[in-house]
Amino acid sequence: MIDQHFVERSRQFLTATYLPKIEAAVAQLSDDEIWWRPNPSSNAIGHLLLHLAGNVRQWIVSGLGGTPASRQRHLEFAPEDTPAKANLLADLSHAVAEADAVLAGLDLATLETRVEIQGFNVMRFGVLYHAVEHFAMHTGQIIWIAKARTGQDLGFYEVEGDVARPRWPGQTGDP
Repeated sequence: MIDQHFVERSRQFLTATYLPKIEAAVAQLSDDEIWWRPNPSSNAIGHLLLHLAGNVRQWIVSGLGGTPASRQRHLEFAPEDTPAKANLLADLSHAVAEADAVLAGLDLATLETRVEIQGFNVMRFGVLYHAVEHFAMHTGQIIWIAKARTGQDLGFYEVEGDVARPRWPGQTGDP
C-alpha cells in the first residue's frame, strides 16, 4: 500500500538518514561553532537543532499523535542560553524517537482526516509530508554550515561514475 510505504519511508528518512547526517555534521564542530551565523538574519546550527525538535514535536508528536502541544517557537530562534551541542543533539534525538513511535502506531485510515496546527487546517497526510520536508531542508542547511566551517566533505556518499551511494549502514538507494 502506498500510504504504508509513505509512512515507512518517512520514518526511515527521519531516523536513519537525516538525524545521522545532522549528528555527523555537528560532531565536526565545537560548542561555540554551532552558534556561529554569518549575519543576524541567518540561523546558527544551534537554532536549527532547537527548531527541528520543536517542529517535529508539534507537527508529528502532537499533530499526528494527539498529545498536547507546548512549543515556544520564538525561543528556538532566540534561546535564553546557548545549550551545548550534546544537549541539543540529545533533545533532537529524543524528539525524533517520539515522532517515530507515533508514526509506528499511526492508523493509516486517519491520514485523510484533518487537524489544526499553527492555525492551519491540514490533512494529516500533509502534516507528515510537511514535517519530513521541513526536516530535510534544515538538515541540508546544517550540513552546508558544517562544510563551510570545516572546509571538508563530510563523506556521506561514495561516488561511482554518475551514482552516489550512501556510506553508512541502513541506507539504501530506494527512493
